Amino acid sequence: MIRATTFAGKRVAVFGLGGSGHATIASLLAGGAEVAAWDDGEASREAAEKAGTPLVDLRTADWTSFSALVLAPGIPLTHPEPHWTVAAAEAAGIEIIGDIEIFCRERRARAPGSPFIAITGTNGKSTTTALIAHILRTLGRDAQMGGNIGVPVLSLEDSAPDRFHIIEMSSFQIDLTPSLAPTIGVLLNLSPDHLDRHGPADDADAAMRNYAAIKERLVVASEVAVVGVDDAHCVEILKRRVAIGPVAPLSVRQPIRPGYCLHDGWLICSDPTGLAVKLATTFGIPTLRGTHNAQNALAAIAAVRELDSLRGIKAEVDWQAALASYPGLPHRMEQVGRAGKVLFINDSKATNADSTEKALASWERDIFWILGGKPKEGGIRPLESYFPRIAKAYLIGYASDDFASTLDGKVPYERCGTLDMALASAARDAGRSTGAEPVVLLSPACASYDQFRSFEHRGDTFRDLVRALP
Repeated sequence: MIRATTFAGKRVAVFGLGGSGHATIASLLAGGAEVAAWDDGEASREAAEKAGTPLVDLRTADWTSFSALVLAPGIPLTHPEPHWTVAAAEAAGIEIIGDIEIFCRERRARAPGSPFIAITGTNGKSTTTALIAHILRTLGRDAQMGGNIGVPVLSLEDSAPDRFHIIEMSSFQIDLTPSLAPTIGVLLNLSPDHLDRHGPADDADAAMRNYAAIKERLVVASEVAVVGVDDAHCVEILKRRVAIGPVAPLSVRQPIRPGYCLHDGWLICSDPTGLAVKLATTFGIPTLRGTHNAQNALAAIAAVRELDSLRGIKAEVDWQAALASYPGLPHRMEQVGRAGKVLFINDSKATNADSTEKALASWERDIFWILGGKPKEGGIRPLESYFPRIAKAYLIGYASDDFASTLDGKVPYERCGTLDMALASAARDAGRSTGAEPVVLLSPACASYDQFRSFEHRGDTFRDLVRALP
């Protein structure tokens, strides 16, 4: 655990009693702070109280006694409207931060030069984060992985010169980390996501600009920036970053020099003179299917190589072996079973159309697609070019009517309502397919909250259901 010594002797309000909230409270208390914790949910408060968490009703508290508010990243900071704790903190003139800000302050105080890689982007963050950690561990390094990937950053070990922190960051977390300054900052890509949290509901363009500006902060503050250049927003960010400091661009769509790119299936690094080196290929690696995973692998390799150049970590890596031994992540293109020739893929983490596109692009045909849930703006209309690959679709959840109207006349579909019914139908139909390797793909293109607690809960349920099949 990282002890929050920079808050010793101070009184700190903590709102949000999820995993990161509990880790934050433990860190602050261990560092010598006084904590006043609260949550809007009665069940969360009751569980915290049983665990001995110091609860204070922040609705009636004296906010002038606090030095800071540590806010859980899921709580609205600005849009659609600030949470009531945000308004109270602003009225009292105290700072509003997140748990990764505490990590950054402790790193600066104890080991300011320690290696810190921060990863963001709309899609691919978790895979890239896990892959970087995996590569460093193959080198025998102490790689501490956390943040938005599901491990609270303050539950990790303290910063040290020979300890690597690899931290996935959402836009919400970046917004709550004003002193963010990673050694290597990675920005993979940008597409519309969570725009309701970043701007006015009646102006999607303004919300997208705000979203991109928050993501840009991560690479602006880094010693070296690794930036994907396959979308217009990232290209503009790259142009601005070049004027500030070192940058390593990467692309899976075009050759670039200098930088990292995908060419004829190979992950390549080239220098300003044009000298190109083949590093590895993701072809044939089940945990890194698809072009999107080639981008993730490029970013991971670039981050480690650039860190080697900057810090001299002597990263003599067999890149092919490192990629081939990557075990993959739960809920992201996770192969959870096979029945004869039928593959079952859990892609529950695909909560928007852009993320589901990566899954649909990984197979040319014979996809038996399970989708639906709580829809996001635009639905599945951006995926129409992939409809010819889909043998049949199986609709679940709140989005069923909207998705049915999009699929009507283009893709055969079945309204299943629930995940268990959808899997039963998809497994039946895929088993009858004449295709060489039919795929039952859970890639919902939706949030999970209409029927499940989280995308993890949805993916775990799918995995259990698959394992129960004959």
